[in-house]
Amino acid sequence: MFRLSQMMKEIRNPTEVRPHRDLPGPVVIWNLIRRCNLKCKHCYAISADVDFPGELGTEDIYAVMDDLKGFRVPVLILSGGEPLLRPDIYDISRRAKQMGFYVGLSTNGTLIDAGNIGTIRDIGYDYVGISLDGIGETHDRFRVMEGAYAASLNAMRLCRDNGIKIGARFTMTMDNADELAQMLALIEEERIDKFYFSHLVYAGRGNKNRGDDAAREMTRRTMDMLFDTAWSALERGEEKEFVTGNNDADGVYFYYWVKERFPEAAAHIRAKLVQWGGNASGVNVANIDNVGDVHPDTMWWHHTIGNVRERPFSQIWPDISDPIMAGLKQRPRQVSGRCGACRHFDICNGNTRVRSLKLTGDAWAEDSACYLSDEEIGLTAPGARVEVTPFGRKEYETLKPQA
Repeated sequence: MFRLSQMMKEIRNPTEVRPHRDLPGPVVIWNLIRRCNLKCKHCYAISADVDFPGELGTEDIYAVMDDLKGFRVPVLILSGGEPLLRPDIYDISRRAKQMGFYVGLSTNGTLIDAGNIGTIRDIGYDYVGISLDGIGETHDRFRVMEGAYAASLNAMRLCRDNGIKIGARFTMTMDNADELAQMLALIEEERIDKFYFSHLVYAGRGNKNRGDDAAREMTRRTMDMLFDTAWSALERGEEKEFVTGNNDADGVYFYYWVKERFPEAAAHIRAKLVQWGGNASGVNVANIDNVGDVHPDTMWWHHTIGNVRERPFSQIWPDISDPIMAGLKQRPRQVSGRCGACRHFDICNGNTRVRSLKLTGDAWAEDSACYLSDEEIGLTAPGARVEVTPFGRKEYETLKPQA
């Protein structure tokens, strides 16, 4: 995750630059249930409104929570499916808060209403995130449910009015990119605390719909709009948080945004971006799914590195006998193509590896969703192309254009 607003504050009030450091334990996104009342177009879990067998029971979850706490996991994001469909979700949430975790609830919002908002408020979630894929009918079409937009927006208002930190998540595709401006206006009008802009990742139903991924130039225009909006909010003194996810090239693009508008701050911002360190899948971000399988992050459901019923998470996560985990934990990661040759690799850390895997069959190939130009990443020779051997970062040559 790229914390845009936090990084923008460094332009005005620079803080000490320190070496990159990983978290003591990863943020754990926990899909407590796979069942969902919606059929979202880009769902990585391929959920459905049916019960899935073999899911972790309440006592199983409590035992895992104890292990996570001992492993110094700081954050639990309780997700699904739709987590509010679990009968024990409130008991799990209360226990997590009592144990001292930062607890987030990731929900589609359609099940939050006047009947349960008091309970949700009293639990004391640190954050509730609700996805919106556009305005009105656009959102309903993505969610395959008429009235989903109205229900989700109502949930956001209820959370806001009950003093709960609330965020809107927006996953951009070609089908909804033209509604970003309306989405940004909505969070301003509704006084929403946080806006999470997510690039499409080719996982689950997102992989089936990858033909709708926004083109590079559209992505650049979108990021310009997002950056300008976030800066305007900061100038007005608003405590509104803007973050992006699933494309770590955003950090590099932000560096160029700063370099153009605030050149005196560019060197400091680049140093802070290196301190941030880019993609953290398999390192600072982990996923546990509904049956207890552990994955490098939520987009890696096809790749399991262990199960918490068979082995504690605290033993699974540091184990690098799995080649994917070994590669993700290596710093710098050994990737190829444009990513391996990029002069800003120290900022983005090779971007989203699962997207490379889905498109090429090679988890260490370049991420084709990088929207930076060859000139921006340091490949400036006319007609240049990159030749990189597997795991051969920086082992490349510029070739003359072929006739």
